[in-house]
Amino acid sequence: MDAKRIYLDHAATTPAHPDVVKAMQPYFSDIYGNPSSIHSFGQEAKAALESAREKVVVLINARPDEIVFTSGGTESDNFALTGIVYANEKKGDHIITSKIEHHAVTECADFLAKRGFNVTYLPVDKYGMVDPMDVKKAITDKTVLVSIMHANNEIGTIEPLADIIKIVKEKGVFFHTDAVQTFGHLPIDVNKIKADLLSLSGHKFYGPKGVGALYIRKGTRIVPFLRGGAQESNRRASTENVPGIVGMGAACMIAQAEMATAALRETALRDKLIRGIMEKIPEVTLNGHPTARLPNNVNIAIKYVEGESILLNLDMMGIAASSGSACTSGSLDPSHVLLAIGVPHALAHGSLRMTLGRQTTVSDIDRTIEVLPPIVEKLRAMSPLKKGGK
Repeated sequence: MDAKRIYLDHAATTPAHPDVVKAMQPYFSDIYGNPSSIHSFGQEAKAALESAREKVVVLINARPDEIVFTSGGTESDNFALTGIVYANEKKGDHIITSKIEHHAVTECADFLAKRGFNVTYLPVDKYGMVDPMDVKKAITDKTVLVSIMHANNEIGTIEPLADIIKIVKEKGVFFHTDAVQTFGHLPIDVNKIKADLLSLSGHKFYGPKGVGALYIRKGTRIVPFLRGGAQESNRRASTENVPGIVGMGAACMIAQAEMATAALRETALRDKLIRGIMEKIPEVTLNGHPTARLPNNVNIAIKYVEGESILLNLDMMGIAASSGSACTSGSLDPSHVLLAIGVPHALAHGSLRMTLGRQTTVSDIDRTIEVLPPIVEKLRAMSPLKKGGK
């Protein structure tokens, strides 16, 4: 019998929970109306849409009219940046973000820079932390938006949002956070952290792919990202993905019930995996903050080997992991996040990200700790980077 396959790439995507799939099923062929239609078919779909909206807001202590459904985290990030800067052009043209944001933010910021907006990319420390004082120094009277992610998708570092947002709000500037990796995994209260905009994605917390949302605090001046219809209170045109939205709502209810216990369990497994790797493999460093990190994130840099080679060998042993963000897996360039925290190019190429999930077991961790060291030893023996290697 084949050995069990082990999935350690939950930061890339998570499997849809069986209850999520069950909740979605009727909305493909039984309750299939367009939510914008006034007849009973449409109103049934509309009711499901609004019920899901109510479930989303529970996780962040928001109001239903502050949630706009989107196609996912990338659209939500793009919507937040472009919507705010174009709605507030008369106030200023300056955007502040960090060097370790997801490409959905950095590439959008680059796009806006080419169109005349000024963008400041803040540095981070060796753990990937943004210094709130750097934010304060960067703000000018032309700054309209600060966008700092809640937690990094590659190295797992959780940013000091409360301190950053306090500074931003004192300056009267809008604040956006990409919470794609934290929503459904860590507690978020938008009324405590005072974020104006917050991005989330369904498939990162056991919901379906192709659906997400942008929280927009009531009173926030923003222009639509998509035009052509009155959906989502005239803020996002396009017929809503009702099955997906229903599924995301169901995932929110599951997260509300299981989030706290899941975080404790994953943290224990995460720490076990880190300890096992550090004890069995020499010349390995942990990337990201040692404690202020996502409960399920392990990111290590292994000297003298290529991350892609490790991944291929792990996959042959039935273990799935990644070398960074899934959105850049086809790139040969080293991670911009690792370079930003000071990891040398050669070592950045030897990075390995393993992200745990709710189905990850102790035996999965034990198996990974057993399999990884001989893979590294084999690859190092062949590596021209290894001291004495040929």
